[in-house]
Amino acid sequence: MGALSIDATLSAGRPWPLGAHWDGSGVNFALFSAHAERVELCLFDDDGTLHTRPLLCCSDQVWHGYLAHARPGLCYAYRVYGTNTPGHAFDPQRLLLDPYARQLSGDFSYSARSDATTGLKACIVDDAYDWGKDSPPAIALADSVLYELHVKGATRLHPEVPEALRGTYAGLATPAMLKHYHQLGITAVNLLPVHCFLDEERLVNSGGTNYWGYNTLAFFAPEPRYAARVDGQSVISEFRSMVQSLHAAGIEVILDVVFNHSAETDENGPTVSFRGIDNASYYLLSADDPSRYENFSGCGNTLNLAHPRVLQLVMDALRYWVGEMHVDGFRFDLAATLTRNSGFLAAIRQDPMLAKVKLIAEPWDLGPDGYHLGRFPSGWSEWNDRFRDDIRAFWLTGELGSAALAQRLSGSSDIFRHNGRTPQSSLNFITTHDGFTLCDLVSYKHKHNELNGENNRDGHEHNLSCNCGEEGPSANPKIRLRRHRLQRALLATLFVAQGIPMLQGGDELGRTQLGNNNAYCQDNTLTWLNWENADTHLLEFTAGLIALRQRFPQLRSKAWLSGQTNAQGQRDVIWWHPDGHEMNSEDWNASPQGILGVVLTTVLSATSSPLLILFNRENESLIFHLPPGNWSQICDSAADHPFAPVLRSGSSVLLGQSVQLLTQD
Repeated sequence: MGALSIDATLSAGRPWPLGAHWDGSGVNFALFSAHAERVELCLFDDDGTLHTRPLLCCSDQVWHGYLAHARPGLCYAYRVYGTNTPGHAFDPQRLLLDPYARQLSGDFSYSARSDATTGLKACIVDDAYDWGKDSPPAIALADSVLYELHVKGATRLHPEVPEALRGTYAGLATPAMLKHYHQLGITAVNLLPVHCFLDEERLVNSGGTNYWGYNTLAFFAPEPRYAARVDGQSVISEFRSMVQSLHAAGIEVILDVVFNHSAETDENGPTVSFRGIDNASYYLLSADDPSRYENFSGCGNTLNLAHPRVLQLVMDALRYWVGEMHVDGFRFDLAATLTRNSGFLAAIRQDPMLAKVKLIAEPWDLGPDGYHLGRFPSGWSEWNDRFRDDIRAFWLTGELGSAALAQRLSGSSDIFRHNGRTPQSSLNFITTHDGFTLCDLVSYKHKHNELNGENNRDGHEHNLSCNCGEEGPSANPKIRLRRHRLQRALLATLFVAQGIPMLQGGDELGRTQLGNNNAYCQDNTLTWLNWENADTHLLEFTAGLIALRQRFPQLRSKAWLSGQTNAQGQRDVIWWHPDGHEMNSEDWNASPQGILGVVLTTVLSATSSPLLILFNRENESLIFHLPPGNWSQICDSAADHPFAPVLRSGSSVLLGQSVQLLTQD
């Protein structure tokens, strides 16, 4: 019987830990279900033959049993019996996936849902792995530069990645990719979801897939479709090897995790795991009609983290990915959902294992009072959409002026400066996977999502691109120059702002999605990084900006800018008017609103050189009068050679749509 002895007996076992665990002699099974009346363990022979054995013991709502002589490789599922009343979805004929499954077997098919004996199964795994001298890079938040990547899309077209490894976990850690990370200077890869997920039924029926993966089914299992499986390596081992290699290169691994909903979607979705095990415990149900789900995620259901066992599931999963898979942090999708009437934030704060990792919130959801920007506690960073929107409005539409720019450059203190929080509470970005690429942002006035099959109704119409008179690729040299300058100005603004910068993978290459700002279902060359046609000049410019950020500590301040004079007579920030004087209250409200200078000094270091940053969003060049002294220009975003040193004294010519950086030795 392969991984299962034919005469193995099921004894009482233990109600902990939840899931299925091999101890070297057998496997302990433990499944939580508060409302089940009976649970059967379903075991599968190597040839697929099904054997069922009842879990006769139930302790504290956990059904458990121990199977002697069972070992890794054994595949199993559950059948759960219960009353058929509103709010419950028990179906004793259906095979259900263990919520704690660490490796999956089989294939899921919507067309085969009527066949309750086929589908996905969990597999027993051996957790042993030789991590050697692996050590987390433990990069300070202030020094972090995040790089958002899709596991498949990052390397699927990379000519220097071995073909067998393209689009896989292993591919992310190949020499070609490590070279790129180091050339850029990023400190962490922020991976789009890697937990096992399902493609939604409507996408499958139309021949599509959920490319982004925000439709999680199994919170402990790495997605197998991203595994190369070279020489028979397991999915788990390949993921661990990737982490180990990235750590050795000084790169952290941050996972985008989706605990706000599951792949079982709404009332018409598939019953694969949680719904059939204990629907009333795992999900938030409508108070008026328990046969329907609360839908704060916009994806059909909402996980009920107010339930202690559901909260435990999430916490156990986080600890697993840190303790067993060695990841360095998490970005929580629709994190506002996780905080609704639950103890999630308190549980995170007191957990010693999670205290050492980076915690990043997407601080909103679709429920009532769902916008929580600035409301997470100390120790958390948040996706700052105000930074995104205000910086776009400054550079692209002119809807906001220098005062808004200054606020965002200062770490958005108006949002985060409270309760002991620091500038690193603000995770700054211009673009992410969800929206336009940087190239498209300056090339399209409107979204073009026709390929998604929803008549271009999907995706947000931000309409924050420049008014260039036409969309898409252009032969007009003036339009091309404007777009070129705006891309560089936006990147420069991102990397000189206080907070944590995040770069969308491919923006440094000039990647386009042809105006598609919601490419969640496009698993093809539209979304895969196009390495052969990369804009190498833009790549070098981006790398140069990140290098300057690492060179000047005042761009990475752990304290809020105050403008106050210290004992040495230094001020950490001075806002500078183009006419050559410090900004006053009248200047902030007067024109020109698209021109600003700022002097930054590290007051804690007597040897730190001041840094002067100049911004000009106007179409025309202008003369900017500098503070006293001789200045060395170290970056001009609009120049043909942006990092060529140029000496300046008295004034500097600032080209249209540009950012300049100058320093004094």
